[in-house]
Amino acid sequence: MTSSEREQHDRFLRLFLENEEALRGFLRSLLPSRQDVQELMQEVAAVLWRKFDLLESPQEFRRWAFGVARMQTLAFRRDRARDRHTFDEELLTLLASEMETAHDLLDAQRQALDACLEKLPATQRALVTAVYHTGTKVEQVAQLMGKTPMALYKLLHRIRVALLNCVTAKLNREGYV
Repeated sequence: MTSSEREQHDRFLRLFLENEEALRGFLRSLLPSRQDVQELMQEVAAVLWRKFDLLESPQEFRRWAFGVARMQTLAFRRDRARDRHTFDEELLTLLASEMETAHDLLDAQRQALDACLEKLPATQRALVTAVYHTGTKVEQVAQLMGKTPMALYKLLHRIRVALLNCVTAKLNREGYV
């Protein structure tokens, strides 16, 4: 493998792994069984690699991958058309379109939440991380902070409301809501 081929392979692998979970969720929304998703995921990955040189911009990878997945799903569906438990093509197209929109919104929500978390004072950000990221019980955090659990629950509620308002405002500014 040449240096150029290795670089292209590395670029593809990074983009694919970054979007694998979303792509798997997209296929899961279109197919009736996890086994079908697993089978088609492998086929989609192979097609994406074969056609990677057609991708115009790395920023478009997810949308492009969803398009390839949609086409592969339609082909998969046609191959299994005799099975009475498959979606018709119109429903499949509608589901695919809805899932693309949902993934775009979910990405925007995650980015907005990350930005809003960064705006929190360090102590509040640490509290949110301790309770929601590490999974430490509120009672344990309250004890460490010298507060009652109820006081901590109220503080967390105020932080969640502030984050919700911040995320909603950011999504409104970006035209998502």
